[in-house]
Amino acid sequence: MPQPKTSLADYVSGREERIERLLVETPYHGLGLLAATHGNLSAAQPDAARRIEFLRELRRLPCDFVFVDCGAGAHPATIDYFLVGDEGVLVLHPEPTSVENTYTFIRAAFYRRMQLAMQKHDVRECIREAMDQRNDRGIRTPLDLLEAVRHMDPEEGQRFSVTMRSFRPRILVNEVASAEDIKLGFSVRSVCRKFFGIEADYLGYVNRDQAVRDAVLARKPLLEVRPESDSAVYLQRIAGKLVEAAGAPR
Repeated sequence: MPQPKTSLADYVSGREERIERLLVETPYHGLGLLAATHGNLSAAQPDAARRIEFLRELRRLPCDFVFVDCGAGAHPATIDYFLVGDEGVLVLHPEPTSVENTYTFIRAAFYRRMQLAMQKHDVRECIREAMDQRNDRGIRTPLDLLEAVRHMDPEEGQRFSVTMRSFRPRILVNEVASAEDIKLGFSVRSVCRKFFGIEADYLGYVNRDQAVRDAVLARKPLLEVRPESDSAVYLQRIAGKLVEAAGAPR
């Protein structure tokens, strides 16, 4: 897409109150785009209060699906966007730094989800303290936190356990080049279960493919430039899984 004339920057600055008016048509029927805040470098995200309204606006959009590209990192805005979605997909590369960042994000998103779900102030405060891995309570993992909450308040502990089971991030491994890279998704899932007490779903992987680079350089979708490529086939399989999870017809 060429540089759109309108973007999220117009909403952040207050020039536009309706997200729907910022949607730009694309060459593909039924697909619109809300560009990011490249035009406003001083405020890349709406502030906390305005972010709540922004999320409500996203829910009101007359669309079957809304995809939000959150970008990397564990910024509070990124975590909020991830948590408000019906499906949260984490894309990682088979590299130590990417894997470490994925675990950091999962942990931060989990604690944020739990903090929002709890009703008692002292329990929310306990979760806030647990976000610091060197906290004085000795809480190092989500499982440690679950036990601490159960000890503080059995009712909140039950609510914590139910919310914990509903937190199911989805894992996608990108630029796979070997069998070991493919296994990474299963390893991440096992670590989440063993140390976090979280059930993560392994959606699949996309292999390292020159066709992807060719599509980027051509500034066209991969499925249009090289629909027969391995990466295009894998992406369609992953999309199919997400459609099934949403209960929508293919």
